Amino acid sequence: MHDTIPTVTLPGGREIATLGFGTWMMGETKSEAKAEVDSVRLALDLGMTVIDTAEMYGDGGAERIVGEALKHRREDAFLVSKVLPSNACYNGTIKACHASLDRLGTDHLDLYLLHWRGEHPLEDTVAAMEELKAAGRIGAWGVSNFDLDDMEELFSVADGENCAVNQVLYNLSRRGVEFDLLPWCQEHGIPIMAYSPIEQGRILHHPELIHIGKAYQATPAQVALAFLLERDGVIPIPKTSNLRRLQENRDAVDLDISDEDWARLDAAFPPPSRKMPLAML
Repeated sequence: MHDTIPTVTLPGGREIATLGFGTWMMGETKSEAKAEVDSVRLALDLGMTVIDTAEMYGDGGAERIVGEALKHRREDAFLVSKVLPSNACYNGTIKACHASLDRLGTDHLDLYLLHWRGEHPLEDTVAAMEELKAAGRIGAWGVSNFDLDDMEELFSVADGENCAVNQVLYNLSRRGVEFDLLPWCQEHGIPIMAYSPIEQGRILHHPELIHIGKAYQATPAQVALAFLLERDGVIPIPKTSNLRRLQENRDAVDLDISDEDWARLDAAFPPPSRKMPLAML
């Protein structure tokens, strides 16, 4: 019997699963489409109901994959997409959102994010997000790749405090957010959505990660995900179209790692001792 996936509460009060599913680099190859659709559907079956995509991914291809997967089960998903910063003026944000909705085959997103900072004023983007929310096109809005100074600036503009999520690069080898950004978001009740939670596989050959995985009859990826699931208000969104690996990702929720082994991971992947630039991929 598997442990139930824990939930985290968004600022608006909605509870969502703390383990989601990412679609970066999906929708790029026609021959992979069926496997990608199947993986989104399995993620829903496994309770990994936070499905993250973006207009940028595969030039809209990933949104089409998700839309196909969600046919007849849109209500099962907490659906997230993102607007490119080049589109994030007031009218551009609204237009981009409607284009994403068309590709996804739905009339609303549960969460809409600004993908990263661009040239358009935050005031304009936030105003558009609030308009989309009022119109029922999105349930909530947030940001991605925002560092602490960006978040503080966001909170200084009208309605900026309505931000529901900040999605950033965060994994064992990229722990810079723990110095200031993560504590600030935790203090303000804003969950961190962690993309590339296993560093696109690059950390999985680390000897300590392999050693601890063997001790728990787990894979290195499961240990890396368990590290993030241990943190309050953090939602890892691993991406895979391999159904076996997807099941393994789900099983990371069941890991109960000792304080001693967490200390070993801290020694192998040290937490930051000073402010670091926000990492991005």
